Amino acid sequence: MYEIKKNSRTLEDGTKITTYSREIESCNILEVEAGTTGYRGGDTGHGGRTYFRIQNAASTDMEVHSYTDRYNDYVFGDECGVEVTLGGDCELETMIQALKFIVKVLEDESKKEY
Repeated sequence: MYEIKKNSRTLEDGTKITTYSREIESCNILEVEAGTTGYRGGDTGHGGRTYFRIQNAASTDMEVHSYTDRYNDYVFGDECGVEVTLGGDCELETMIQALKFIVKVLEDESKKEY
């Protein structure tokens, strides 16, 4: 079995959330962390906050790019995002496990009453 750690994060806007993290090991190792305040009934001004992180902990062939449109326009945000490229079979295996963990944490935490 693997260890799940309970953490606390303060997001850039000052929101404090509980997150959960774990390592996913194969020939490579990923550390994954996720958390959410759950639904709060609004958009970014009044709604909930969600956070996730996937980090290389050892030997992961992973390339990550973030991008925005040329104006850094997050209001319309059609041209902003993150892209991930993986190399290798173990990277595929551990990323699937990492994404499943993220989904489980976010689903479980979104059902809690705050």
